[in-house]
Amino acid sequence: MSDLQIGLIALGVLLILVVVVFNWWQDRRIRARMREHFPEDENDALLGAAKTSSSMPGERREPGFASMAQGELLPDDEEEVDHPLEAVLDISFAHPVPADALQKAVHGLSDVGGKPVRIFAERDGGGHRSRLRAGESYVSLQLAVLLANRGGPLTAIEWSQLWTVAQELIAKFEGSVEAPEQDEVIQRAARLDAACAELDVQVGLALRPEEPLPLSQIQQITRDVGFMPYGRHLAWMAESGQPRFLLLMDGAAVADLQSDSVSRLDLLLDLPNSPVDTQPFSRMAGVGRDLARRLGTVLLDDQGRPVVAEADGKIDEQLAEIYARLESTGFVPGQPRTALVFS
Repeated sequence: MSDLQIGLIALGVLLILVVVVFNWWQDRRIRARMREHFPEDENDALLGAAKTSSSMPGERREPGFASMAQGELLPDDEEEVDHPLEAVLDISFAHPVPADALQKAVHGLSDVGGKPVRIFAERDGGGHRSRLRAGESYVSLQLAVLLANRGGPLTAIEWSQLWTVAQELIAKFEGSVEAPEQDEVIQRAARLDAACAELDVQVGLALRPEEPLPLSQIQQITRDVGFMPYGRHLAWMAESGQPRFLLLMDGAAVADLQSDSVSRLDLLLDLPNSPVDTQPFSRMAGVGRDLARRLGTVLLDDQGRPVVAEADGKIDEQLAEIYARLESTGFVPGQPRTALVFS
């Protein structure tokens, strides 16, 4: 190596040292000026919290969040976004938002256009929440909207309504929002709606007395047969406590009747929302025939034709195939997740 090359290398090293020293000197001068204008204080809301967290990791103390330490003990909530069934808007806040303020901002947000909306949050310091808890504060929020139900697929208008809610939240609390493109969401909704439509099977049977009967008489007979109250309906219950099929009076739930007499009874087997049964139709038809005998009428199918007992087994086989298809696509009959879409 020549003297010239050695000299150039030495000069390069010297220049690097000069730059490093200069940057160090500049940094010290800037820090000194900052301390003059913003002296550190143990009670400072920002610097104090930073010092505490660096010296004692895992223990954060911030003004206004008195119950934060208790929140550390609470495990994550198990309920999460169901990505195949829901579209999600992810909201990140610039600063942690107290639960009470966030609750007021999202109060009343339960659906858009008949599509249920669920709210999930990430607690400041860590922790997944499927509901907001008093005393906590949150750094992010998820708005999850159902893509389809019996009201049809999620529409562009419904998706825009949820977007508006998200925009209002980030304007109020400062933050940002991320979400899939609208066209992608609408296409997903249409595909889910089409897939579920092929599995959405309901079977009905009807009884039409020759003349209207007193409601009190109908209520007594249905109790004797074995129907039990279920929400606003009367239902024939399974051992699991789930309804196998419902009883409608004049096309309505018993709680919604506006008359003291009844001219028509309907038995409704809603396959997605009833537990799997090896004889779903035979069971309902048997109860229907018992009712028909007590009311002095005939059991009819949904076309108004008398139901022939010899056909019960064949219909059971057809419904068993629908049950199997529901389960194979992830919709277990009678379960809450299935009810979310088939409602």
